[in-house]
Amino acid sequence: MNNARLTKIMNANIEQTGEYVLYWMQRSQRVHFNHALSYAIEVANAKGLPVLVAFILTPTFLNANARHYTFMLEGLQEVEAELKRMKVGFVIKKGRFDEEITILASRAHTLVMDYGYLRNERQWRRDVLDAIIARKLAIDIALLESDVIVPVTISYPKVAYGAYVLRPQLHKRLLNFDDFDHLPMISHPWNIRLMSEVDIRNIDEVISLLNIDTSVQKSRYFKGGYNEAQKWLREFISSKFPVYPQRSDPSLAIQSYLSMYLHFGQISPLEIYQAIKLLPDTEAKEQFIEQLLVRRELAFNYVFYNKDYDQFKSMTEPWAYESMEKHRDDERHYLYSDQEIEEGKTHDVYFNAAMDEMRLTGFMANYMRMYWAKQIVTWKKTYEEAYDLIVRLNNQYFLDGRDPNSYVNIAWIFGKMDRPWPEKPIWGILRSMNDAGLKRKFAIDDYVNQIAKLRKENAS
Repeated sequence: MNNARLTKIMNANIEQTGEYVLYWMQRSQRVHFNHALSYAIEVANAKGLPVLVAFILTPTFLNANARHYTFMLEGLQEVEAELKRMKVGFVIKKGRFDEEITILASRAHTLVMDYGYLRNERQWRRDVLDAIIARKLAIDIALLESDVIVPVTISYPKVAYGAYVLRPQLHKRLLNFDDFDHLPMISHPWNIRLMSEVDIRNIDEVISLLNIDTSVQKSRYFKGGYNEAQKWLREFISSKFPVYPQRSDPSLAIQSYLSMYLHFGQISPLEIYQAIKLLPDTEAKEQFIEQLLVRRELAFNYVFYNKDYDQFKSMTEPWAYESMEKHRDDERHYLYSDQEIEEGKTHDVYFNAAMDEMRLTGFMANYMRMYWAKQIVTWKKTYEEAYDLIVRLNNQYFLDGRDPNSYVNIAWIFGKMDRPWPEKPIWGILRSMNDAGLKRKFAIDDYVNQIAKLRKENAS
């Protein structure tokens, strides 16, 4: 492992004791290709201690609902089984991160954390550190970055204006961070009695205990977990990869469907890269690595360095705000309520199909996501209203919502990492999209028919 992934944020500076090495798993919800787990095992082996992995369930994670929690818990079921096979301890607690982790850390020699990028994830880690300091625990604390290929602060020291800025920096460092082989063997099996507060074998019961929003039910089309991610990866490589350059056509359904597994940390981007790099050099390979490495890590750069990445007033460029202000009072030919938009009851059959796909499956092809969001901009009285609704629906329905990619893609709708275009009503010099483009480029009616079939399946 490249040591640049490791940040030692607290050192006890004394010969401390402890019953185990504690890994607080939050973002990297997997066993395989997990640098934080690997480091925890290495430290434990060196100290002659077992490893305990802890996961804290909280009902307050960014609009998370039954759909998101079901997918996450399906993945954690696999994590629990795999850790048990490895003789690593695993415990699930319910409550506040700082309180629960501090209790467990009071018995630990070392606390290992994976890296968080969104504002709330970073605050949770600060809260845990503050609680440990307040209790004067003599403990080492290490932070490991495992959910990007190149660590964010290594790839670039500030917000990158666009992909062209970050691309050469990432490729220059890629070889140095292709740095995972296998997990170390456990020297000291877990043998301490420590009970979980919830039994994740019964997901419906766990969700009822959390008292979360159940209005958006689990997806019938996607199941969480590393094994499912591996299944999609194998299928993508074997049958879809050669035609990947045509992925913008939503009627072809040739996406990798890995974004939701990456979002929950159920598969590592490095593991995906290692699988793809073995394939022959083709346009498909080049484009996929561009998406996995450059575009994805550009999004992480965006949320890491822009503290107000999810606020309308600070998510895009000055020229874009100037254009929106100039066209603020332009006539909207259609105005729809939030409910009409959410239920797909507009004049636009392509938008309605995309909205149905989003509600039913938790996924949408990327080109349709752009089209979907662009139409909402033209159907609300203000740009601010449109932005807020796009963010809410994105976070509520998509399995890969509430993600760095989500926030940068929504900002792109409003000009971020784009360029000025010829001026038009409402759009000003922002890029516009319309149904004529869909009809010209794709077999878009095939897509509409596919979604109609989904609706019938769900109604039965």
